[in-house]
Amino acid sequence: MCICHLACRPVKPTIVGEQVSSKLGAHYHCIICSATITRRTDMLGHVKRHVNKGETKSRYIAASTAKSSNEILKEADTDIQVGPNYSIPQKTDSYFNPKMKLNRQIIFCTLAALTEERKPLECLDAFGATGIMGLQWAKHLGNAVKVTINDLNENSVTLIQKNCHLNKLKVVVDSDEKEEGDALEEDDTLGDIQVTRMDANVLMHLRSFDFIHLDPFGTSVNYLDSAFRNVRNLGIVSVTSTDISSLYAKAQHVARRHYGCNIVRTEYYKELAARIVVAAVARAAARCNKGIEVLFAVALEHFVLVVVRVLRGPTSADETAKKIQYLIHCQWCEERIFQKDGNMVEENPYRQLPCNCHGSMPGKTAIELGPLWSSSLFNTGFLKRMLLESLHHGLDDVQPLIKTLIFESECTPQSQCSVHAPSNLNKQEENGVFIKTTDDTTVDIYSAQGKRKSGEVIINTAKKQKTDATAHPPFYYNIHRHSIKGMNMPKLKKFLCCLSQAGFRVSRTHFDPMGIRTDAPLMQFKSILLKYSTPTYTGGQSEGPVHSASEDMVADRVEMSVNDKAEASGCRRW
Repeated sequence: MCICHLACRPVKPTIVGEQVSSKLGAHYHCIICSATITRRTDMLGHVKRHVNKGETKSRYIAASTAKSSNEILKEADTDIQVGPNYSIPQKTDSYFNPKMKLNRQIIFCTLAALTEERKPLECLDAFGATGIMGLQWAKHLGNAVKVTINDLNENSVTLIQKNCHLNKLKVVVDSDEKEEGDALEEDDTLGDIQVTRMDANVLMHLRSFDFIHLDPFGTSVNYLDSAFRNVRNLGIVSVTSTDISSLYAKAQHVARRHYGCNIVRTEYYKELAARIVVAAVARAAARCNKGIEVLFAVALEHFVLVVVRVLRGPTSADETAKKIQYLIHCQWCEERIFQKDGNMVEENPYRQLPCNCHGSMPGKTAIELGPLWSSSLFNTGFLKRMLLESLHHGLDDVQPLIKTLIFESECTPQSQCSVHAPSNLNKQEENGVFIKTTDDTTVDIYSAQGKRKSGEVIINTAKKQKTDATAHPPFYYNIHRHSIKGMNMPKLKKFLCCLSQAGFRVSRTHFDPMGIRTDAPLMQFKSILLKYSTPTYTGGQSEGPVHSASEDMVADRVEMSVNDKAEASGCRRW
């Protein structure tokens, strides 16, 4: 690196006494971007930043002379053209996240299962961006769906049209000013893609759909009222929320502002986030005199996905609103229970908790979280149909997740449940009406055309909503969170068998790899964990008696608390 004294960077003349000095300033030239820098240390830092970015002289010249070309990606036999910086939402209009592939496959299986009930379906991807999701629907489901892809950004709409031509799909452009011949060409557009450019709230107010998917950047609460305004009866609304900082209790004030919920960081924070979103969806549906049936809820690292079926009528809306309750959470032992129904003020709400922390600890030990969705988060029959669709379309990535959801919905270990047997899904068609029977002897009657044939449908739907006796228990325990110091925990599969042999329902959960969903109270959970744990011995140290003494003390304490609670109540949370 050589210093330059030429007139590349003239210095402002200075007056020294009565003489004017016009001395040229020494400087350096960057060999990569030709920048002119005065100080040597600044030049060294400038070059180092180029090296960290992987920029060289030849690369910089090629990038500056050549025109940037769009990249073509492929996912699930669907080609899409993306622009530069497509994975950075702040630098592009058409955002595409490859990490959301699992989300797109789950929604595809949901729509494929819905097409088995009635077809054709009018489907809406309210926030298209690149159009990848709507393109997969139209390409793999064909004439069973009528896909509409919407986006407010003009560049995104242009990119969606290019991607439609790239996948050899016909594009029907819809604008605010419709042509006169559009109504005559509706029969010719079956199976094609309709591209619209308008606000999502406006589009959902103007048209009715059977399937609506909302995936905005951030929270989706601003679009829920419009989604339930014109969605057809027995249709499906899927909501993807990516504002995980607020839902996962990292920004509690934002969660209170968007969802009206009070939350804290707990061991079951992911399921807490899913129940927050379902509660927001249920309130929006109830405002439109509609109820919901939760088909499944998924909370992973990057998103929270909630899929619900719409049930029309004030009766369904009232039953749905009753399932939104507050949660009492103990901050000492993290035991939790939903508040009892009723309008009367509880004299001592701590009595509802199975634990005795309030009596043994000073001060207030529990807090009130919510409002949350208190009912089931999964529909076993629908999940099994989704698994069959994933096998039919060869979606191998999503199959393990769907199997875990099935086991979690039934709250049974994987060894006691078979998801491939077609007898588990007892679905028949009688006079245009689909009758789906699940394991809890509940009958769901769905019309082939999405309309209610008689009052019997309403009665059966109301009965189903009141039947939650065999639903999965709420929330889960992390086995590492409740480990005992100085003890080696048993293997997770062995501990699941021990809980099952003790007479409790138990399963793993997709919310936490080390989480266990069970109806056992926390005290009994810890007592069984202690019973099958082994003491930790270190070689060369005589700590054996200390461990055995501590083990006896902990065992006595756990047994005493369990006996007290067993006498007080059955220790059931539902």
